Amino acid sequence: MTAPKLAIATTPVVQAPVDALVIGTTQDGAGGAGQGGLALAPGSEAVDAAFDGGLVELLTALGATGKADEVVKLPSLGKLRATVVVAAGLGRTAADGSVTAEQVRRAAGAAARAIGSSARAATTLSAIDLQATVEGLLMGSYTFSAYKSAATERALAKVDLAAPAEGAAKDHKATLKAATAIAEAVTTTRDFINTPPNDLYPASFADRAVALAREVGLEVEVLDEKALKKGGFGGILGVGGGSARQPRLVRLRYKGPRAKAKVALVGKGITFDTGGISIKPAAGMEAMTSDMSGAAAVVATVVLAAKLKYPLEVIATVPMAENMPSGSAYRPGDVLSMYGGKTVEVLNTDAEGRLILADAIVRACEDGPDYLVETSTLTGAQVVALGNRTAGVMGSEEFRDRVAAIAQGTGEGGWPMPLPEELRDGLDSRLADLTNVSGQRWGGMLTAGVFLREFVAEGTPWVHLDVAGPAFNTGGPWGYTTKGGTGIPVRTLAAVLADIAANG
Repeated sequence: MTAPKLAIATTPVVQAPVDALVIGTTQDGAGGAGQGGLALAPGSEAVDAAFDGGLVELLTALGATGKADEVVKLPSLGKLRATVVVAAGLGRTAADGSVTAEQVRRAAGAAARAIGSSARAATTLSAIDLQATVEGLLMGSYTFSAYKSAATERALAKVDLAAPAEGAAKDHKATLKAATAIAEAVTTTRDFINTPPNDLYPASFADRAVALAREVGLEVEVLDEKALKKGGFGGILGVGGGSARQPRLVRLRYKGPRAKAKVALVGKGITFDTGGISIKPAAGMEAMTSDMSGAAAVVATVVLAAKLKYPLEVIATVPMAENMPSGSAYRPGDVLSMYGGKTVEVLNTDAEGRLILADAIVRACEDGPDYLVETSTLTGAQVVALGNRTAGVMGSEEFRDRVAAIAQGTGEGGWPMPLPEELRDGLDSRLADLTNVSGQRWGGMLTAGVFLREFVAEGTPWVHLDVAGPAFNTGGPWGYTTKGGTGIPVRTLAAVLADIAANG
């Protein structure tokens, strides 16, 4: 896709000769906060004045309520240079009349989807929150049309952004640059996820990751199947052995100026998951093209760290494999010798992600990181427990709670989950050090986290984000979230890195 160009307006956006002028609305009009009634969000005053103070009445007549994700269009009737006024709902305000960054982000995304056929637009939402507006516009306008035989890409080309009342122009430009980079990391992740598995397989995924990394000067290391065998990466080799397209392990390293901490990032890169010998049902299997969402997010995040010059050392360790059934596939009953020496009895070949992650986690810990963050579309149990929009966050308790709070603050969402000690007994094996699944029916998301904990170096603060549901949207679009790959948890990972850079 070609993203729209965003620029801080140097003149009032109400005077801009654009196709669409986006303003914000809320549900808290007459009667006060929380009591209903359409109201105009801050920044809309000049637009309302052009309609002689009657904009609320006109929008109400068109059915506008100001609820979240609502978009109502109103012809400007020659009262503005803009052709159409687009009212984007923010939802309910807080008691003090304020709205959150996520409300602005969602409204900007919904508006971007609604005005996709416009060549040029302007918005006052940025006067409320510039960063959230930029992120929302770029994520909401995302399309993936690489495989369409006819041109279908929408033509939103440029958006003029009203500047916030506070802050200097140079600060606004810096915010625009950073927010654009973050949104681009999200859309890069979406592109990876949305690329079909006949074109995105371990070797091609590795090549694309390396190309992105070299553009920003990252150190790169790629282990092919021969190097993996020599190094003893039994988990990655076991899972990838059933495919004609052999596995890879990609390592990307960024060392920023005056690095304050070393952070390891690990992401699951199953480019397609049939379940292997423990094959999945056919219905819905096509969504397993998204089983490399964690890897995509990690690759995009370490590239983002370089673009934003975080004062950190960030090392991404990304295992990539395709889980296929064949004569060379690993079987239930096999025992795998993992990187680092532990052995795992395979009871279910569809619990493959934890096996490649185990190898990667041990390798990542050899770098001596101050923090380790791993993310993966790991378990269907995550969706059962938390639904399609809330990630499960597990790991070292203090770091887990810190990351969960950051995830909630970004709007991507995450909920801290325990790793009960009693679940470890279910992973005992008669043959090996542990099994890859438990015989217990319940708590599958937590059991997977307990399994991964076995491979984290003692004393390393770590966190596991299970994004099985949030990483891929099989339903209709909403806010800035389009159908297909969502790019979660890129913004959470970026915010965690920024937090570590600021606070250690």
